[in-house]
This record gives sequence, structure tokens and C-alpha cells, in this order.
Amino acid sequence: MASSAIKLSLFLFLALVAYSNADLGQVKETKMTVYFQDYSGGPNATVVEITGPTDGLLSFTKFGAIFCTDDPITKGFEESSAQIARAQGIYVTSALDGSNTHVLISIVFINDEYKGSTLEVQGSSAQFERVREVAVVGGTGKFRLARGYATFETLSYDHATHYAVIQCNVTVLHY
Repeated sequence: MASSAIKLSLFLFLALVAYSNADLGQVKETKMTVYFQDYSGGPNATVVEITGPTDGLLSFTKFGAIFCTDDPITKGFEESSAQIARAQGIYVTSALDGSNTHVLISIVFINDEYKGSTLEVQGSSAQFERVREVAVVGGTGKFRLARGYATFETLSYDHATHYAVIQCNVTVLHY
């Protein structure tokens, strides 16, 4: 009797999984390269320190420093390139020696192709490495149930204007 109940439970579970996957369709892979236009100073800053620097300079290596960001994301390297998304979220310097930040970013798409969709990026980022890799842990809209990874590489930084261009390569599986 117990064996029949177990078999029935297993059958119902497998049927539910198969039905759920049928609703979502086939898994798709999307790869894209985008550019974060990052301004960490000046009147148009897109990154600010929440914990408040006392001298006006951002303390990226200070343990516990918290930053909020709303960077424009463009299709190309140039600042004037078409904007396709915003990088909205927070960074926390999470290593005592300042070498790592914990990243929580929503890539919010505003262009026609992915408008209204998001990718959720989260994880530890070795901020002084040339290339940093962070997990993509979710998504919405056209990136529903996304999983994958994103790499970040600072291509240029102007100390005078506090302006950086960060290349982001994203590879995600989604429905």
C-alpha cells in the first residue's frame, strides 16, 4: 500500500515538473556586451557613497563603505552611444583589506528589444582585478528565470572627471 502511494506521489511530481517546463518553453542562451558609463564624482555623479565620505572623495577600499549606483548602460563604448539600460543597485566593500566588494545590481532595460526586462547580478567582485566575474542570479520579462554570469572590465578611467567606462559581458540562460 505504501509503495503505491510513493509511486503515485512520484508520478504526480514528475507530471507537475513536465507541465511547468512546457509552459516556459525552451531554454534560450543570450550573450551581450554592454558598457557602463560610470561617474563617481562631479555634479552628474551616478555613484554615491551612502556612508558619507568626510572629505568628498569616495572610499572604495574602506571596509564597510556602501555605494548606490544608477549608471547609464550603452550599446557602445562611447558616452554618446545609444542607452539601452540602467545599472541600479548597491556595492558594499566587504573585505577587510578593501579588495572585494559585494555587488547587488539590477540591469533595467529601457530599449525596444528588452524594454521592461531585468537581469539581477549578485556576488563578490575582486575590485582590483582586471576582469571581475559575478553571478547572474535571476531576471524578469524576456530574461525570466535567468541564470549565468557577467564579467566586468574597466576599459578607461579619467581621474580628473571621475569618469569610467566598464565593459560588461553577460551570458545567461533563460526562458
